[in-house]
Amino acid sequence: MDFSAFRLLAAGSDLAMEPHARADADGIELRMDFAAQPLDQLAAYDGDLPVLVTNRVDWEGGEAGDTADRLDRLERALTYDAVTAVDLELAALDGEGDHDAGRVADHAREHGASVVVSTHDFESTPDRDAVVDRLERACEYGDVGKMASTAQSPDDVLAMLGATRELTAAGERVATMCMGEAGRHSRAVAPLYGSRIGYAPVDPAAATAPGQYDLTTLRSLVDQLESE
Repeated sequence: MDFSAFRLLAAGSDLAMEPHARADADGIELRMDFAAQPLDQLAAYDGDLPVLVTNRVDWEGGEAGDTADRLDRLERALTYDAVTAVDLELAALDGEGDHDAGRVADHAREHGASVVVSTHDFESTPDRDAVVDRLERACEYGDVGKMASTAQSPDDVLAMLGATRELTAAGERVATMCMGEAGRHSRAVAPLYGSRIGYAPVDPAAATAPGQYDLTTLRSLVDQLESE
């Protein structure tokens, strides 16, 4: 998946959403940890949009256990032509857990797929320097460093946006957003500061993170802001 410019991904657990996402999305994020039979879904997939696969471990906010099978399933997903990117946790690549997440990154590159390296803070947003540090480490491992944090105030959003702009100006590819109501607007404005990926559900009732806009709304907001 080409992240040289902003890409809006329809996020969810069922690839049947793809026909409903085509008008607004540049790709699909399949949350394998939420999905029923995700590998079977990929085997049957005949949609037009490329797929990023995420199998989020439970200690990083997902529902997948910290087992070798979690990573094996990501490797198997990368054998499908439609899968052109994979998301891996920075902590896992740094060595947290009992299994080698780096092998999935290597496997992705062997198949010509991009690697998004993500880190999350579900309680708060670190200061700007700490955000920069975490994103820089994520970029060392992946093609895109991604960070999502929880905003408690507008100052938290400013820290995230400032870090996004700083790293983009330095030539890094990052994807950033703040979760929660205080950070919701960051999903629309972060692309103006250089964020390369946005996530939104087709159905707002199927949100995969706090504070997500639905897909059509986020596409409209981003397009309007970029045209001004």
